[in-house]
Amino acid sequence: MGPCGCGLPVAEAVRGQVMALEANFCRVRLEQPGPGGQRQLLCTRRSRLAHGGQQVMVGDWVGLEGLDWTDGRAAVASLEPRRSELQRPALANADRVVVVVALAQPQLDPEALSRFLLCAETTGLEVLVLLSKADLVEPALGQQWLERLAAWGYGAQAIGRGDPLALGALRQRLQGGVSVLCGPSGVGKSSLLNALVPALALRTAAVSGKLQRGRHTTRHVELHDLAVDTLLADTPGFNRPELPTDASQWPLLFPEIRQQQQAGARCRFRDCRHLQEPGCAIDRHWERYDYYRALFDQRP
Repeated sequence: MGPCGCGLPVAEAVRGQVMALEANFCRVRLEQPGPGGQRQLLCTRRSRLAHGGQQVMVGDWVGLEGLDWTDGRAAVASLEPRRSELQRPALANADRVVVVVALAQPQLDPEALSRFLLCAETTGLEVLVLLSKADLVEPALGQQWLERLAAWGYGAQAIGRGDPLALGALRQRLQGGVSVLCGPSGVGKSSLLNALVPALALRTAAVSGKLQRGRHTTRHVELHDLAVDTLLADTPGFNRPELPTDASQWPLLFPEIRQQQQAGARCRFRDCRHLQEPGCAIDRHWERYDYYRALFDQRP
């Protein structure tokens, strides 16, 4: 007898991961295939989740009930704890953030790149920098930016259209877990995904010649398979991310400062902002220091 006393067997819990949110539905991929090898179901969300303040996000691992294998439908009944959570883009359980910026069309802006890097650093995840459209500039310029970013504390990679060696190296860097691509519109995120996963055939759009801004071709966050146990999240582009609101955390968001502290630099005061405080042990001779100082005048 089942616990309900009806004599029917109790259905095993079905576990899956949310791959995309589509209007009022979730597209969930099952951890184990269903009847006939079915792997994805279109799911509603139980109202008790919203009443309990639980919001379903792309990347969530969920428990399903009310399965209808014939119509490919089910309902999300529970959410598992998240190991990470991003708000913009909205994504759960990411492992690394890949900031994609173009070397040309639009021209790379150091301040805009720093804003994206600050937002990426707030996640506490691994941060990678990818310089796209390397085929549109002289190799010396691409190398100059790679060296510049290394001084910022980032191991960047440049990639151009039709470069199989660079594409293979990128695949290796993204191996395992969930990587989220973010960056300004028009830098080639969808083109990059098409190169990594040709079956996707995502829409792309040209950059506006007047504004040097891309048109948004990705409308929502969605997970795509790159390899076994390796997922990529495509996200809508945006051109000016908001600065982190807690200015006291900004020193931790700059690898240049973290590296000095890890090397033994100790300021006299724990809450030192590394501006003009007495006893500051941080060397100010790094490229982005003036930008770091200017941030305190722009803070919300």
